[in-house]
This record gives sequence, C-alpha cells and structure tokens, in this order.
Amino acid sequence: MSDDAVLTKELTRYYSIWQEINYIYDEWAKSHGISVSYLLVLAAIDEAQDECTQKKISQRYMIPKQTVNAALKDLEQKGYVVLHPMLKDKRNKQISFTEIGQAYADSILNELRRVELSAIEKIGSERMRRFNDDGELFIKFLSEAGDKNTKA
Repeated sequence: MSDDAVLTKELTRYYSIWQEINYIYDEWAKSHGISVSYLLVLAAIDEAQDECTQKKISQRYMIPKQTVNAALKDLEQKGYVVLHPMLKDKRNKQISFTEIGQAYADSILNELRRVELSAIEKIGSERMRRFNDDGELFIKFLSEAGDKNTKA
C-alpha cells in the first residue's frame, strides 16, 4: 500500500472516530432531554472565566447564533440564566447562571464529567495526554497547511 493510501485510510479512520465521538455526545444529551447544542451552551456558561456572551459561545463551539439564542431564551424563561448589558458594549449581554441555573447545569455537567473521567481513567492519563498532544499537533499542521492553500 502506498504512503498516500495509508494516510488516506488513517484520515478516513479519523473522520469515523470524530463522527462517533460527536454521536456519543449527541445521544448522551438526548438521553438527558436536551440537544448537544444546549449541552454546549450550558458548558460554555459554566466554563466562562471572563465575559460570557452569545457571540463567544457561538464562536467557541461553532453553534449558529440563532441556536445559541434559542437555548438562552429557554434558559432565561426557566430562570436559569440572567443576561446583563455589558458595561463596555451595551449591545452585548453578559450571561451568567442564577443559583437554580447553576444547580441545573451542575446536575447535568457533573454527570457528564463523571462519564468522561471514567473513560479517561480506563485510557490512562499518559495515553490521554498523548491523545491531546497529538490533537494539538494535528491542529497546528492542519492550520499551517490550510494557510498555505489559501495563499496559493
């Protein structure tokens, strides 16, 4: 088998793995009565270290703004989040959990983390570190190759 054929086979394998991981998260979210986009919105708000806005959630998780907006409206209607106009830019709203919203998010996200950590424990920390290191390297080289192709 030629080098190109081996690489193409591994790329196809990568696509399958990526799709299967997405499918598992999608099914996990559905089993908890939410969409994977809704799950990601909860995670984004929970993980926000600084200003959490609709735009930042949309960009970080590549979720359409309309989808993020629909999730936020639902969360706001349920009393789980509050949206405050930002001091620097009144058009954008700072998103944060209410006390009951944080409890709701924790009930879902903590369970997900337990599932994820269980899988990581079985993989082992060294293999997980290598997986992440290799993923970062793939992103770097993919980005560099993409930059070369757009400049040509």
